[in-house]
Amino acid sequence: MTETTAQRKKRGFFGAISLFFAQVIQELRKVVSPTRKELVNYWFVVLMFVVIVMIMVGLLDFVFGKVAVWSFTR
Repeated sequence: MTETTAQRKKRGFFGAISLFFAQVIQELRKVVSPTRKELVNYWFVVLMFVVIVMIMVGLLDFVFGKVAVWSFTR
């Protein structure tokens, strides 16, 4: 629903704030909470992603550390 400029000015500052909160509540009513099974599945996916990224960062840190030691001891 679009509004004209005149309608926005007519509402005023506090009217705009109340419209904002009304729209926030309206959108929050559309939110659907995940089931327990979905939540556990999402948790597992996030955990695996974090572990994989930790391994990658650890390996890169190890390799760059060895390269730095090798380059400064030559």
